[in-house]
Amino acid sequence: MIDWNAIAANIGRTSGQGFDPGVPRAVGGGCINKAYCLGSDTRRYFLKLNGADRLGMFEAEAAGLAEIADTATIRVPRPLCTGTTVGSSYIVMEYVAFGGHRSGGAAEAGRQLAAMHRVSWQAFGWNRDNTIGSTPQPNNPEHSWVEFWNRQRLGFQLDLAVRNGYQRQLQDQGERLLGALPSLIDHDPIPSLLHGDLWGGNMGFDSGGHPVVFDPAVYYGDREADVAMTELFGGFGADFYAAYNDAWELDPGYGTRKVLYNLYHILNHLNLFGTGYLAQAQGMMERLLAQVR
Repeated sequence: MIDWNAIAANIGRTSGQGFDPGVPRAVGGGCINKAYCLGSDTRRYFLKLNGADRLGMFEAEAAGLAEIADTATIRVPRPLCTGTTVGSSYIVMEYVAFGGHRSGGAAEAGRQLAAMHRVSWQAFGWNRDNTIGSTPQPNNPEHSWVEFWNRQRLGFQLDLAVRNGYQRQLQDQGERLLGALPSLIDHDPIPSLLHGDLWGGNMGFDSGGHPVVFDPAVYYGDREADVAMTELFGGFGADFYAAYNDAWELDPGYGTRKVLYNLYHILNHLNLFGTGYLAQAQGMMERLLAQVR
């Protein structure tokens, strides 16, 4: 049972204004969390709910949303508070009404993403770990992008795949691929602020037709990792990519690095959802290894 009054009290304390949750309405929230709309037409919030052991996941999400919001580049729902109640943890954030359509929205998203990527940090990683889906995502800062991608992205997912029973199918390919990273990552990126999980389901358009991104897995890394993921499950449209490249052109060799960066997400899907992603992961690894033979 959810203690809506306790959640409303936390909203009131954090916002400095008393809050009536009304009759909470369940809404679509993905496959990991339950999601609700709280309040009335004059004041609404979006809430995601999970088990009490997931408070750290929500705290990291709130920090990631704030990190992006503070850049004033592309819109995200502003986080309000996190907490636990009656065996559940939750995050409360600004409610965004989606569904607006206007000419130029995709191009605006491309320009704004490029602007966000120009926000940099002193290292690759972040000041805290978070999650990619429900998988832990380590973000220990490193000054070498190749080493960061080796240990904390690709190597981490390959180790997890071995623990999940895919040693025979992936270990040899994986070891060879990790050894080839210096030749595959053949440019010198700056640590750009990344959304980290930027597929089509995590971007929409508000009632005014302006882009909004949400459900981030924030860290600082090669901006191409974000752009690559936008292409993984259908793409964001020609206007988006043209506007992004006009604002900040991608480096030569992106086509190969795109496969490398998207392999991280396919391995994560393999670890989360099972063997349906195994052949795709193997094919991507074979394609990358063919580039260094």
